[in-house]
Amino acid sequence: MKAEHFTRPVKIGIINWRGMYTLYCKEVHRFMKVSLQTLAAPVVTSALFMLVFTLALEGRTSAFEDATYMQFLAPGLAMMAVLQNAFANTSSSIIIGKVQGNIVDILMPPLGSFELLVAFLFGGITRGVFVGIISITILSFIGKTGFPHHIVVATAFLLLGSCAMSLVGILAGIWANKFDSLAAITNFVIQPLSFLSGTFYSIDRLPDTVERFAIFNPFFLVIDGFRYGILGISDSSVLFGLFVLFILNVALFITSYYVLESGYKLKS
Repeated sequence: MKAEHFTRPVKIGIINWRGMYTLYCKEVHRFMKVSLQTLAAPVVTSALFMLVFTLALEGRTSAFEDATYMQFLAPGLAMMAVLQNAFANTSSSIIIGKVQGNIVDILMPPLGSFELLVAFLFGGITRGVFVGIISITILSFIGKTGFPHHIVVATAFLLLGSCAMSLVGILAGIWANKFDSLAAITNFVIQPLSFLSGTFYSIDRLPDTVERFAIFNPFFLVIDGFRYGILGISDSSVLFGLFVLFILNVALFITSYYVLESGYKLKS
């Protein structure tokens, strides 16, 4: 009697493209299912920030001669929402899986570390880009910023910023054992860096020693570059910002890959 030959219904090559795409779709569906919380809420928060600061400071201060304070705020608030939500998407996905015990559902399928990393990464980038597009559209209408001056530059910083924070979120989600640990990173690292990034003020107004430190804040580089793309004005070199963010993303990607490959706090 001849032995029956079984064939896999799906051929898996060097890279499991279908599995990676499926995990990516799962990540997108996860935040789209609660879009009021993940997409609408950040936009409302940014709009409230803009209205409050504008009512309090409009006419009393001007960050740039060629822009009103409301125009200055719009790109910074939009990008701040992008960075926070890109981080929240990847970090929350991993920590929820660890706390609920269903992280095994992601680790068991035939997905390598590279495939897991890319799927999580693009899920975070997608949420960041969605939030960014919605936020800048609404805030630009309120602030009357007009059409972006350099849309390619704005897109580059939007993608680089979302990518960096998605990778940081992956590392934070792997490191944290519970929600309290993740909240500590958000409250003591992410929030301070985002609020001290030139979102609400020009860093030219800072003391020289503080300004030297602020110019190397990755949040500042992303927000300042994105502001240049929208308004055509900036506090620092756009090319320097692109270079630093590119190197940072490469370093974070390599680090995230090796952490996933080691199984640190995931397989042990």
